[in-house]
Amino acid sequence: MKFADSEFEPYVLTPPAASAIPLVCDSPHSGVIYPADFQACLPTSILRSGEDTYVEELWQAIPMVGGTLLAANFPRTYIDPNREVDDIDPNILAEPWTTELRPTEKSRLGHGLIWSRVRDQPIYDRKLWVGEVENRIGNYHQPYHEALIRQIEAAHERFGVVWHLNLHSMPSDSYEVLGIDTDKPLANFVLGDRDGTTCDPTLTGIVEDFLLDCGYTVARNDPFKGVALIARIGRPEENRHSLQIEVDRSLYMDEESYEKTANFGNLQRDLSELSVKVADFIRTML
Repeated sequence: MKFADSEFEPYVLTPPAASAIPLVCDSPHSGVIYPADFQACLPTSILRSGEDTYVEELWQAIPMVGGTLLAANFPRTYIDPNREVDDIDPNILAEPWTTELRPTEKSRLGHGLIWSRVRDQPIYDRKLWVGEVENRIGNYHQPYHEALIRQIEAAHERFGVVWHLNLHSMPSDSYEVLGIDTDKPLANFVLGDRDGTTCDPTLTGIVEDFLLDCGYTVARNDPFKGVALIARIGRPEENRHSLQIEVDRSLYMDEESYEKTANFGNLQRDLSELSVKVADFIRTML
């Protein structure tokens, strides 16, 4: 994590390092550069719990198998690229928004386009001006979306099909964070396809079977189904497939210190092998 004293690129785009296939992967929440105008009132240690820290590193093999990897540089607590631009709680604003807002359940939890809470603690001790939110949209959210959609459309135009993996990590106490009362353990991996609507189930099954063979536990759509990005991209009837993959952070990092644990390399290696498996499947479909 670092605080920026000037503007920075909103994302890093890594193109294929091998023969290109229609695989586009993105890590929208692994950004660790905090913009100078954030002005949060929370301690860094709590603020950082919103990060999907190191996710883009875990999946570093994607370009080597012919895929494209996009990763945000900015933190989701500043503005969340996995939300629509009208998913704003009007109560966090100092003045009326210029158009109609459509806050979702995520906004109610404090995790809309502009997060208002982390770990149930307020991020700000003030209301936000419309202009500063519009600045976040224009300088970070919109460029990220445009870069992702550009890659999606280019792959679809070239190959007639595109496969999108939306890559995330989840706190080991995700059920508690989401306010879900259950005694069942969180799976090591959660595959989200919005209840089977955004991706060919064959790919979901391949990913699930590989992870199970590695000894991990896997759940589908519980507790994460996927939000704005896979909802927007995943249209299997148009040969556009989108799958969200969540990994439990405790598998690879200390959730208090944000340091990698000794298992980081093992998990990274498994996900590199999974990337090969996904790429092989995609090639058989071309």
